[in-house]
Amino acid sequence: MIDKRKMGKRSRAQGKAFELRVRKDLEEKGWICDRWSNNVSDFPESNINLSPEEREDRKLVAAKSKFRGVGIPMMLSSGFPDFIAYKDKGLIYETLFEIVGVEAKVNGLLDKLEKEKCSWLISNKIFSKILIASKTKVKNKIVIEYKEFKE
Repeated sequence: MIDKRKMGKRSRAQGKAFELRVRKDLEEKGWICDRWSNNVSDFPESNINLSPEEREDRKLVAAKSKFRGVGIPMMLSSGFPDFIAYKDKGLIYETLFEIVGVEAKVNGLLDKLEKEKCSWLISNKIFSKILIASKTKVKNKIVIEYKEFKE
């Protein structure tokens, strides 16, 4: 019999470990990384039946801590995407930085809500692009692959 609690606990631990691996990989490649502590607000329930012109727009809000149960520490990092990363483009006379959002997904797949949030973040010029980090195997070695989110 499958124990859903053990599966969930294992999945969360593997996801957290993968996020740390992604952050370390980005820093080795010259990126400066930090946790992104904001989230895109959800549409209010009352918006469902309204036409697109009448709907309230989403906005950037501080991510809320999540209560996970009695005796379990609260989850503090629930922002989307997981990281903000930037690096100097190396121009001589100007200081320009490339700023990207990075979402770590072991399987590399975003759900519908996450895709909507990515589209909103790009169209509102919060990030120039969003990278989806996924895990792949190359010659029995785990490699992190980055794909740019396309609308």
